[in-house]
Amino acid sequence: MTTAETVLLIAALLLALLVVGNIGFSKLAEWRNPPIGKFLECDGVVLHYVDRGDPAAPCVVLLHGNGSMIQDFTISGLVDLLARTNRVVCFDRPGFGYSQRPRLRIWTAAAQAALLAKALNQLGIRNPVVLGHSWGALVAIALAVRKDYPTQGLVLASGYYFPTGRLDVWLMSGPAIPVLGDLVSYTVAPIVSWAVLPGALRKIFAPRSVPQTFRNEFPASLVLRPTQLRAAAEESALLIPTATQFQAYYPAIGERVQIFHGTEDQVIEFRQAQDLHQALPRSDLHLVPNAGHMVTYADPAAIVEVVNSMTNS
Repeated sequence: MTTAETVLLIAALLLALLVVGNIGFSKLAEWRNPPIGKFLECDGVVLHYVDRGDPAAPCVVLLHGNGSMIQDFTISGLVDLLARTNRVVCFDRPGFGYSQRPRLRIWTAAAQAALLAKALNQLGIRNPVVLGHSWGALVAIALAVRKDYPTQGLVLASGYYFPTGRLDVWLMSGPAIPVLGDLVSYTVAPIVSWAVLPGALRKIFAPRSVPQTFRNEFPASLVLRPTQLRAAAEESALLIPTATQFQAYYPAIGERVQIFHGTEDQVIEFRQAQDLHQALPRSDLHLVPNAGHMVTYADPAAIVEVVNSMTNS
């Protein structure tokens, strides 16, 4: 065996070990963090969701951001606070948590909204207030502009609404590349993501510290699964094109829109929220001082108050 052949064999063995190790890590993460909600099958996709509060009360639908899952909202307290007077339905969006993300579809915000509209119809829910955080805000907007599903209003938190130059988005999109992305997702991506995760968490919560409840309860190991890393990369790749496309949708939004954004957001500048407020005549802007990207943790009571005012109107 030549030196080159030996090197290739060793490299192949290392890659195989990484693949097997990451699959095993994923299974262990799922064993330690089982589903916390229910499942429904809609349009051939299994979705994981929680359904809290009085089924007869007005409904609030919660949509998390890129890379996250239902626990983002349960740990913040939003689910429990809203469920005091509302029915609250919170989904793992496709590819995150325990919801499937079939590979033969491109999961744009519009595609996710179409799926969620069908899922909400299956649950007997019409005219909900929809709260979307970060990437979930784009899905909320896509749901609101659908002609076949009525919504009562939108609450958009820390969203990205207009295209800008973002090198970080392209750097995070690598695992979305066909074939090569799979190799990256099942080998080095989980290790790199594990290494950068503490810094990423500090960034999204800055200037405040990461809440101890989040450190203790958020199932970060589920975030590091290859399938979820690929889903997150796909959404990073779709972020700027989606915002570019959605600029034409904003005039069609007739519902009341409440816009929340932290003034110290290090992920998405608060100018995005100001510009959307200018584009939507039926909107209110809530800039939260000393708050970062996780504005849902900075002032959940204010968000709950606004949502309740919409469901009670």
